[in-house]
Amino acid sequence: MTADPVQTVARGPRAEAEAAALAIDAEPATEALTYSILEEDEDRDVWRIDAFPISEEEQAALVAALARFPALRVATEKLADADWLAMALSGLPPVQAGRFFVYGAHDTGLAPPSAVNLRIEAGAAFGTGHHGTTVGCLLAFDRLLKRRRFSRVLDVGCGTGVLAIAAARTGSGVALGTDIDGPSVRIANENARLNHARARFVNASGLNDARVRQPAPYDLVFANILAPPLVALSQDIRRALTPGGVAILSGLLRTQERRVLAAYVSRGFRLERRLHRDAWATLVLRRR
Repeated sequence: MTADPVQTVARGPRAEAEAAALAIDAEPATEALTYSILEEDEDRDVWRIDAFPISEEEQAALVAALARFPALRVATEKLADADWLAMALSGLPPVQAGRFFVYGAHDTGLAPPSAVNLRIEAGAAFGTGHHGTTVGCLLAFDRLLKRRRFSRVLDVGCGTGVLAIAAARTGSGVALGTDIDGPSVRIANENARLNHARARFVNASGLNDARVRQPAPYDLVFANILAPPLVALSQDIRRALTPGGVAILSGLLRTQERRVLAAYVSRGFRLERRLHRDAWATLVLRRR
């Protein structure tokens, strides 16, 4: 851990901020770094990266990566001693994404009876539902549900489990999530119980685990991860899907769309829709 909790903020033009985010993703020492990228001032083309390193090594690697982009203004400040998870959650409003309403315990009284209400507690897992990639997946799923239901759903890189839980709550008989992070799997299973959802989560890497292969083929695969693993998993996701099945891919920046899309088109997928939120992209593709 760092001696004191710190926050590093980098501000600058969109192109530089997105390039810096790619550099952070590509750096092994910052692979697990918690950070966000968002537009701060549209008129002045100011984008902001907020990062929260948890070790001296992670902080040093982050600063080195950002230093390669001189147009960014970088500042690091010490965070005061506080319950930062509680404070962060108190500042996060609930999220409405189509029929889905995602909220935490602090907003229980705001859940509308007409929505599919998903209570998601993050703990140490990624994915409260506020991130642009998660919202993009939920919006894409909501649109698909207007035409059909999905009996078998797989969520690769499940985080808190919000996507598989959303599938289970809208009628999917099989809703399976996987993550390489053990605490995320535990938290996702706890969230499934909180939501009375028949979703199951397992600690697995990729799609070759027997627990993932056994329920296949799937009608829908969510993969809200990062661009490089999305490309690497393109063939495995194709094999996991039934012909005509749908893949909802996210976790990629808009600048990475072309690379990810090319990998899937070469595997026999057809692009049906793309959604953009902040700097992030979500792709909806159908297996031919």
